Amino acid sequence: MTHAQPRPVEAGESAAPRTNVVVAVLAFGGIVVSLMQTLVIPIVPELPKLLDASPSNAAWAVTATLLAAAVATPVMGRLGDMYGKRLMLLTSLVMLVAGSVTAALSDSLVPMIVGRALQGLASGVIPLGISIMRDELPAERLGSATALMSASLGVGGALGLPAAALIADHFDWHVLFWTSAALGVVAALLVLTLVPESRVRTGGRFDLPGALGMAAGLVCLLLGIAKGADWGWGSGTTLGLFAAAVLVLLGWGRYELRTGEPLVDLRTTARRQVLVTNLASVAFGFSMFAMSLVLPQLLQLPEATGYGLGKSLLDAGLVMAPTGLVMMATAPLSALVSKNFGPKITLICGAVVVAAGYGLNIVLMDAVWQLVLVSCIVGAGIGFAYGAMPALIMGAVDPHETAAANSLNTLMRSIGTSTASAVAGVILAQLTTRFGGVSVPSENGFKVVMAVGSGAAVLALLVAVFIPRRRQAAAAAETATAVAGQAAASAGPTAAADAAAEPVAPVPVPPGTDDGVPVHGRVRGADGTGVGHAAVTLVSLGGRQLGRTVADHEGGYRVAAPGEGTYVLIASAEGCRPQAATLVVSAEPVAYDVLLTGTGGLAGSVRAADSGAPVAGAVVVVTDVRGDVLATQRTDGLGEFAVGDLAPGTATVAVSSPEHRPLALPVELSGTGPTRIEIELRPGAQLCGTVRAAVGPLGDARVTLVDAVGNVVATTTTGDDGAYAFRDLDTGPYTVIATGYPPQASTVRVGGRDLQDHDIELAHPGA
Repeated sequence: MTHAQPRPVEAGESAAPRTNVVVAVLAFGGIVVSLMQTLVIPIVPELPKLLDASPSNAAWAVTATLLAAAVATPVMGRLGDMYGKRLMLLTSLVMLVAGSVTAALSDSLVPMIVGRALQGLASGVIPLGISIMRDELPAERLGSATALMSASLGVGGALGLPAAALIADHFDWHVLFWTSAALGVVAALLVLTLVPESRVRTGGRFDLPGALGMAAGLVCLLLGIAKGADWGWGSGTTLGLFAAAVLVLLGWGRYELRTGEPLVDLRTTARRQVLVTNLASVAFGFSMFAMSLVLPQLLQLPEATGYGLGKSLLDAGLVMAPTGLVMMATAPLSALVSKNFGPKITLICGAVVVAAGYGLNIVLMDAVWQLVLVSCIVGAGIGFAYGAMPALIMGAVDPHETAAANSLNTLMRSIGTSTASAVAGVILAQLTTRFGGVSVPSENGFKVVMAVGSGAAVLALLVAVFIPRRRQAAAAAETATAVAGQAAASAGPTAAADAAAEPVAPVPVPPGTDDGVPVHGRVRGADGTGVGHAAVTLVSLGGRQLGRTVADHEGGYRVAAPGEGTYVLIASAEGCRPQAATLVVSAEPVAYDVLLTGTGGLAGSVRAADSGAPVAGAVVVVTDVRGDVLATQRTDGLGEFAVGDLAPGTATVAVSSPEHRPLALPVELSGTGPTRIEIELRPGAQLCGTVRAAVGPLGDARVTLVDAVGNVVATTTTGDDGAYAFRDLDTGPYTVIATGYPPQASTVRVGGRDLQDHDIELAHPGA
């Protein structure tokens, strides 16, 4: 039995306040970074005049942030996994402050672009914060905390618009960037003093070629999207950028698959749960930004257009502000739904709500209250979805990959928002009407953008349907060739070498012919009955197909071997585990029956018995009746685990986790599919107290804990206050022995509750 290192328990010690502080600080950092992205919106139309630049050049103040964020987000995630997430979080905030100060001191285009690019390098704060939460927070707080952190991307954006408009209306425009710098300093100081550094590291070497290749590909892609409307979507520059993006990213992907320590593990990214979640993130990013583009314009257009509401930029910002509050409010609700029904259901619910909100906006756009209602509905859906994405990502990757995986997910959202900006710009530029001698977006243009936003949410819904309910521990099935290779390997080293050397080229032999030595028999199930329509294949030791047939309805089969020798017979059927056997064929016909067993599995969840909270990172070990380990796995962030490809029969499941008592239980595995179990772990009991002498608490006393059969369970030494503590104990009787003066032994019984005040009195002889 393994025990945590005993230490004195301080009065009033509690992890909850510390946890709340960490969550609040990280969420504040995320909001500050997302605020930075919207602070510049009120002055975008005036930037050409303020910076003495052309409108197309002034637009680089926005484009530079987009490009820098796209490159920095996955890079900072990988560096965080390698060198420390808190360190990279602080580095990102320093970049934010440096960029804000540079922009605040600028009065020309170049320093403004440099400052905005530095600000964009801070975009890794949100995925890094989510990763720190996974490493440091207890399982029962992880879901709601990561949902809040993920939603901070939308919260800051919604709250930043009215704040920026207020500052721009009443102060010099440089104050916008001084405000961003001040908030960045506050966030950095809070992180430095209150957020612990994660001890989960990957180590290794940073993939500089991979970083440069990804940066080049993303810059080409996003630059084409961002500037396509200005340069023309059919121009040589735009098309050349898209072509370059495709070629560079394909080359980059090939390099990442071949290098030993890639910047982005594409094999992890290709896992179904991660891949589909990222695709859904692109669609949700599109949906969120479509609202941010359309509603402010609709609010600010003159009432004389017949559909504009004639509001100021500040009024438009105030209309959008409740959206951020709704996102924040739905974060814990999103975590609750994910806990009870799974994050996949939460993501689907978010998609439905967003689609409904945009659909409602098509018919409700005549009054301010209608736009507030619609924006809140869409914000609730986005909050639901953004809260579920980290849980889906963390449930599919190992802890040391968390920052990189979350960073890639954040990048996918950014690609969605960039695409939304381009698509909405094209639609509103094409569907216009004349007003006051100028062209303005028409009412139908706004409705089309809303319909496209709703369609993007529906697309996210359709994509989310393909997310698996939980991470699978192994591949679903083996191919016939793989089974043949394993059987050939088991036949001996020479056969295995032949299998590797001989090319696999099917040479079918018509089933049932006499051209060779007949091999016949029956394919039977675990109950002895025939398995009808099973596929039976005969291959050489090198993997060459020699014959194939399909068993009849009673499981009977017949194939022909080309002559004497050693072959591999493979049988497979739906719902059964494929089987392979080595056959030695002589001149006489061979009768051989094949036994197929069902493909079983084990899935379930691990929760704390006292609170019902999921236990993340618990080790689940499955052994057979002989004690051989069949599979080992850790539970994901929601306490879920799944093990596939287990033979039916009796197995033992053992589960262990820090702060909980280990548990083992027998499980009868079915052969018709996965068997699901629910496991509850009980917290380990605690024994603590104080060793005292006549003069008061006694420091440096040796305290030993012995169980009922005489085994020494643990030993500790008291501190200056005489306190000792033993944690993670089984229930039952123990003997506590204290030495330092003449030894003193006493018997205690530890039950389901902690024993907090087992004090020991030591005294000199004759005292």
